Amino acid sequence: MTAKGLSVLVKVQPKSRRPGVLGLAPDIEGQRLRLAVTEAAEDGRANKAVCALLASALGLAASQVSVLQGASSRQKILLVEGDAASLSQRLTLLCQSFMESGS
Repeated sequence: MTAKGLSVLVKVQPKSRRPGVLGLAPDIEGQRLRLAVTEAAEDGRANKAVCALLASALGLAASQVSVLQGASSRQKILLVEGDAASLSQRLTLLCQSFMESGS
């Protein structure tokens, strides 16, 4: 949690045939949310698509999600702006849906 909102660890798969939220991926720092986008990692296109994808999954405007760290990496930290408690609850529900389905 930050003063502006919530930091989310993600692992991005650019140039994917099937875009979407794919589930959770294990990481040294804990779990990362796996996100796939069809855009290539060129000129920030994949970063914009990842921000829009996470915003959509959480029911937010795309402008509320930005890359905080890892702009040129597949492993990123995204900043989701808004009420941290509400965002945390939305993110928990999203992650639980993957844990229940076994992804």
